[in-house]
Amino acid sequence: MTGKLLEGKTGVIFGVANKRSIAWAIAQAWSAAGAKLIFNYQGERLKENVEELVATFGADVPLYPCDVTKDSEISDFFRHVRDHTDRLNLLLHSVAFAPKEALEGNFLDTSRSAFSVAHDVSAYSLIGVTREASSLMTQGGSIVTMTYYGSQKVVPHYNVMGVAKASLEATVRYLAYELGTRKIRVNCISAGPVQTLAARGISGLSTMIKHYQERAPLRRSCDPAELGQTGVFLASDGATAITGQVIYVDGGYQIMGM
Repeated sequence: MTGKLLEGKTGVIFGVANKRSIAWAIAQAWSAAGAKLIFNYQGERLKENVEELVATFGADVPLYPCDVTKDSEISDFFRHVRDHTDRLNLLLHSVAFAPKEALEGNFLDTSRSAFSVAHDVSAYSLIGVTREASSLMTQGGSIVTMTYYGSQKVVPHYNVMGVAKASLEATVRYLAYELGTRKIRVNCISAGPVQTLAARGISGLSTMIKHYQERAPLRRSCDPAELGQTGVFLASDGATAITGQVIYVDGGYQIMGM
């Protein structure tokens, strides 16, 4: 995919943690396609990493803190966004979290607090940021979030995150329905396993990747650059009739029955 497909568009990026983040791959692709971007960082621990990455786009790229579990911080973040633009076209939501112990043991042992945290961060946060962003999408827009096949089928050790991703996908469908009359599209990219910081918290990641190499039609999962290009497509005018969908970028693994 070539050319400045996103020239003149402005987007907000939630979820960059380091250079291996899927959010960073999509941000790079959106920027290369001509979009102007505004970034968040989640907590002081990640600020330096995100600052260094964002600086590669130029010295004046906006970057602000936002803990997506706090409505007040979401509001403050978008108040900063309004200092830079009165219109948004794009939003990337690449945010997910579950306590480590909930991804290691039995799903039956998931605590109430772990279940709540996983759904708050991984699913409800899309509603929170979309509520604010959509008010700036006065000429329509594209919202993209990240999911995984564990929302549809059992992936050992994915546990409560699979349930939270199922909730996220349902959230996408309801948002797509409500925002459709405003020409705002909402879609998921379902990525195959990749070596990200978040993925490394899942027990058996290397086994999952090997399984894809053996079973997927393309004999592999995907790489971040491919996810970036899918993000460009969903953000572009070429996808203006696509909303409420889950787009699988996984080497074809999702089609396999056995």
